[in-house]
Amino acid sequence: MIAVVGHADLTAPTLAMLEEELYWRLAEFARAGRAGLVRAGRGLPVAFGRAARAAGVALVTVLPSRNGVPEVLESCDRRAAGELLLLSEHVRLLEYDPSDRDACVGADESVLGSCARLLAVWDGSPSTRRDATAHLVAFARASGIEVEILWPEGAGRMAPNEETS
Repeated sequence: MIAVVGHADLTAPTLAMLEEELYWRLAEFARAGRAGLVRAGRGLPVAFGRAARAAGVALVTVLPSRNGVPEVLESCDRRAAGELLLLSEHVRLLEYDPSDRDACVGADESVLGSCARLLAVWDGSPSTRRDATAHLVAFARASGIEVEILWPEGAGRMAPNEETS
């Protein structure tokens, strides 16, 4: 499987660029008959899901759960999760609290454990309390997962005070 992680605060033009870039990278993966894996959320996960569908890659979406029952996502992620479910061929439930940053990082680490390759949309910045992309890249590399960094020319992140809906 191939997974994607990256900054949650990517600008809309960056997401549009990435969706096209991801399509071309996933088209190669589709020929091998492999699946894409993403944890439900807005922004990059949706761009990845759309690119996977367009490229013919089976998509697996990971949803948070508690005691085997899907958890309610934050309101800003619900519409994105709904779209991902429509794009997905399979859904995995994973026990974690979607409102807890550390639990989300743990969920991402768990997801990466079943992947051979990681596409990381990362500008090279260190991890912070809000963003664990650098940590996940290091985790994947330490786990022997092939990592490909994507940061297209002109890519950008929203200013800290911009809305990330």
